[in-house]
This record gives sequence, C-alpha cells and structure tokens, in this order.
Amino acid sequence: MKNKICLILFWVIFSDVFTAQEKHIMSLEEAIRYALTYKADALKAGLNIEKSAIQIKEVRANVYPRIEVVGNTTYNPLLQKTLLPGEVMGKPGITVPVTFGQKWTSNMSARLTQVIFNQSVFVGLKAAKSSREFYLLNKELTDQQIIEKVSITYYKVYKSKQMLENLYSNLEISQKSMNIVKGLYDAGLAKRIDYDRSLVGFNNLKATERQLINARDINENTLKFIMGMPINTKIDLPDDTFSSSILPVVQDSISQHNRTELRVLAKQIELLEWQKKSSEAEYYPTLSFTANYGWYGQGRNIPLWNGSSNAVSWSSFAAVGLNLNIPIFTGFATKSKVEKSAIEIELAKAELKDTKLALDLEYENSLSSLQNSLITITNQEKNLMLAQKVLEDTQNNYRYGLATLNDILIAEKDLAAAKNDLTEARLDYKIAEIEYLKSQGKIDQIK
Repeated sequence: MKNKICLILFWVIFSDVFTAQEKHIMSLEEAIRYALTYKADALKAGLNIEKSAIQIKEVRANVYPRIEVVGNTTYNPLLQKTLLPGEVMGKPGITVPVTFGQKWTSNMSARLTQVIFNQSVFVGLKAAKSSREFYLLNKELTDQQIIEKVSITYYKVYKSKQMLENLYSNLEISQKSMNIVKGLYDAGLAKRIDYDRSLVGFNNLKATERQLINARDINENTLKFIMGMPINTKIDLPDDTFSSSILPVVQDSISQHNRTELRVLAKQIELLEWQKKSSEAEYYPTLSFTANYGWYGQGRNIPLWNGSSNAVSWSSFAAVGLNLNIPIFTGFATKSKVEKSAIEIELAKAELKDTKLALDLEYENSLSSLQNSLITITNQEKNLMLAQKVLEDTQNNYRYGLATLNDILIAEKDLAAAKNDLTEARLDYKIAEIEYLKSQGKIDQIK
C-alpha cells in the first residue's frame, strides 16, 4: 500500500514534466538556432575553419629552423680493398692491395637547416591565410543555406498542419449541414437521398484525414532531419507562425556587397591567384643554411665505448654550408602550371559575373513574388469571407425550400477550397519573404 501511494505521488509531481517532454512547441527562431548548432553541415563548416588554422601552422613551420638528430651503426663483414702503387708502400714495381676501413662504424650527428629564401614558402603562407578567410566565409554561407532550408521546411510543416485544421473545420461544417438535412428528413420535408448524399460528402472529407496526417508527419520528419534533430523527437509549431511581417520596398538598385555568395567567389579567385603565384615561385632560386655536428666511431668491435683498449676510435666532425638551387629548365612544366592557373582564374571570374546576374534576377523575382503574394492573400481572405456567407445563406434557404442539397454541397466545397487556397497563398508569401530577404543578404533576419 505504501509503495502504491509513493508511485501516485511521484506521478502527480512529475506528470507535468513528462507531458512537456512529449511535444515541444518550437518557434522558427529556435529551429534555426538548433540547426546551426547540431546540423552536420554546420559542424563540418566549423571543423574546416579549425583545419585551416592548423594548415597555417603547417605552412609556417617551413619558415622555422629544422633540427634533427640522426645516427646509425654499420657492420662490414667484407671490407673493400684498394690497389696502391708499390712505391707508396716501399715496394716499387708492384701494386699492393690495401684494406681501408673497419668492421664496425657508428655515427651520431645533429643537423640544423634554415630556409633563407624560398618564394614558394612565402606565397604558401599568404595563401594559407586567405584559405582560412575562405572557410570563414564558407561557414557564413553554409549557415545562411541552413537558415533558408529550415525556414522553407518549417513553413511547409505549418501548411500541412493548417490544412489538417481546415479539414477539421470543414468536417464540422459538413456535420452541421448533414444534421440540417437529417432534421428535415425526419420531419418529412426532405428526401432520403438528400441525407445519403450529405453523408457521402462527410465521409469523403473524413477519408482525406489520414492523408493529411501522413503529409504533416512527413514534413515534420523532413524538418527534423534538416535541423539535425533525432527523428523520434516530438515537436509542434505555434499558431501564429504565418503572420506577415515584411512589406516589400521597391528600390532602383540593390547593393550586392552583402551577398555572401559573391564574397565566397571573390575569395576563391584570390586563392586561385595565390595558386598561380605559387606556380610562378618555382622560377625563383632557393637558398638555405645548414649546420651539422656529430661524432664518428670505428673499430674492430661495436663502437660503444672509446679507447684503444676496446679497439674503437671516436672523433667529432662539423660542417656549415649554404645550399643554392637555381632552376634553369623544367621541361615547360612550370609554364604549363602557370597557364593552367590563369585559365582557372578566368573561369572563376566568368562564374562571378554570371552569379551577379543571377542574384539581380533573384531579387527582381522575389520582389514580384512578394508583392503578388500579398495581393493574393488579401483577395483570398475576402473570398473566404464570401464563401462562408454563401454557405450560411444556402443552408438557410435550404430550410425553406429555396435551395437544393446540391447547392449546399457546392457551397461547402467552395468554402473548403477557399480555406486551402488561403493557406497556399500564405505559404507562397512566406517562401517569397525568405527569397526576398536572401536576395538582400539579410536572411539571418528571419524570425
């Protein structure tokens, strides 16, 4: 008994929490924020920025001095013999074979290398910094693309939800008309076929309920995928999602400098120019400084210890030098790389020019779509009010025998179409609103 009471108390205290976890009311702003945090595309764009910072360090490492320690031990089971003139050995007239070297040799040395001049390294360092700037811009563009996808899909979810609500409203109206017909039929003022026809119309509406529920669920799952949210998470949308918040402002021209697409393309051209300079750097000579210091041991035994008693002798050595490399002829390989880079730059410039035209077209089309959508919404709102009035008048006339059942069914169908047309117009408006903000480089202002 005591355990049952505890369970009841536990359920009373935490039932509200469990209920809240079943379905979360998510605004568009929350959906966008979630997607920018958890969507794989956003995460990958952020990782590319981190990778670019590491690439800069990697290129910068070529400017720093390199220090390394190397060593080896070698056993020579057969030593090579060299023939020397006998006069050297006090045996004129003959050649004497002489063995050089020892069975065991070891060396240990420390080496320092410092680049003094290498045009490729200097160009690569500047290119790496531009590459990081490119990834920063690409992250910004990726975020904007995510915002656009989430926003459009979010409103599609709302559309499917509104369509379902329209259906329930139409079912209620159809039920009301059916009750009117049944009352008249029961009173002997209507035919049985009239009641059957009204029932068929009601059942036809009911049959579309499952289709609209499936469409809503599919759109919700698509939205959660675009957001990077687990598919089994329960979400819902607030009721005021479709409110109009932006009025179009006609402008003679727009400034495109805010468009991230153009800044990304411009940065790509800059990277291609650095690539060309990197190829041209192969024409330049390179100069580096080297210093080497070490020990060399040899003897009949493994040179672990020094001393004549161990038959081993160790000695130190050192070297300092400059290494100069002047390219003279590379078989036109460098020339081909430079020409290839120049063509890639021209291709990128052509793409930039075409993108500018496309963005101008996008702005003009989005402006027209937004204006037309506002006009359509106003007309559809008036049409909906008129359809509701026509249905009410037709139902009243039917009671007094001034209208047929067919008139009621047609009025109900017109009302249902008016509701759905208004929902479609509002969706078209919100999509046009997204495109309009995007065309002005202000897509992050979507709420």
